[in-house]
Amino acid sequence: MQIASPKDGRRLTRRAALGVLAAALAPCTTLPAFAGMVVDHARGRTTIPEHPRTTLVFDIAALDTLDALGVAVAGVPGSNLPDYLAKYRDPRYLKIGTLFEPDYEAVNAAAPDLIIVGPRSAAKYADLSKIAPTLDLTVPSDRFVAGTKANVELLGRIFDRQPQAEALTARMDAAIARVKVLAPKTGTVLMVMVNGGKLTAFGAGSRYGWIYDDLGLTPAASSATTVAHGEVISFEYILKTDPDWLLVLDRDAAVGHGGAAARAVLDNDLIAATRAAKSGRILYLDPVRWYIVGSGGAALPTITEDLAAALEARQGK
Repeated sequence: MQIASPKDGRRLTRRAALGVLAAALAPCTTLPAFAGMVVDHARGRTTIPEHPRTTLVFDIAALDTLDALGVAVAGVPGSNLPDYLAKYRDPRYLKIGTLFEPDYEAVNAAAPDLIIVGPRSAAKYADLSKIAPTLDLTVPSDRFVAGTKANVELLGRIFDRQPQAEALTARMDAAIARVKVLAPKTGTVLMVMVNGGKLTAFGAGSRYGWIYDDLGLTPAASSATTVAHGEVISFEYILKTDPDWLLVLDRDAAVGHGGAAARAVLDNDLIAATRAAKSGRILYLDPVRWYIVGSGGAALPTITEDLAAALEARQGK
């Protein structure tokens, strides 16, 4: 085969023609190389775009952090968005599924260059990774505070919001320090969750073990169950344990279910006979921030500050 040379009309051999074609198709060395950054997360190491433009977030904790950092996101879950993040219910934010189940059609249509999942959506990590670079920001319970701070710092680095990230972690440290100062004088603490009228407890090493491990509070019981919803207990158990403080998480309120309110469930003679009740030391926790958001960069300092304020208010009483 021969083709005409564009310069002088001379005929080229087949080999020469293929050389010309290869040169034309070769990448231009003057163009910039793909800009990306390698980051470590719960699933290992992933290369993501250096400046993500279209970010989809399945994890409310990550959304809490990104909102506090002032980072724009394109898509969020269509359910379980807390009231303080109500702006993300607006139609201008693409609804990409639920906390547990992605809407793959919506995800594909968004053409994301970054997807973020958390503990509730982590099971879909592999599928989402086939669509776009995906980060799993699940925080292990045995390093809850350290993991939360690491995620804040990571997102600050990815989106060039390092000063804002430093401000959030500094706020965490200040709130934790307040509780640690009070911890030796607080007495014993039992954290319980009310779910559908039933009770479960969380001790050191559990999902909410960070209040003991990281804040220095003294657990009233030795339970260290790793079950997500805690160890099943009874009213009699609470009376026998007789904590100085009873921290109460209303799961029904957190997820928007009906059910009996935690205050009503605990309004009985057995609970009234505990030291916590007699001294006015039953604290009803912010259900959404504790149960749904948890490891958010703004949520964690908020709930720790609330806890510190409650402990401070009862000191000496």
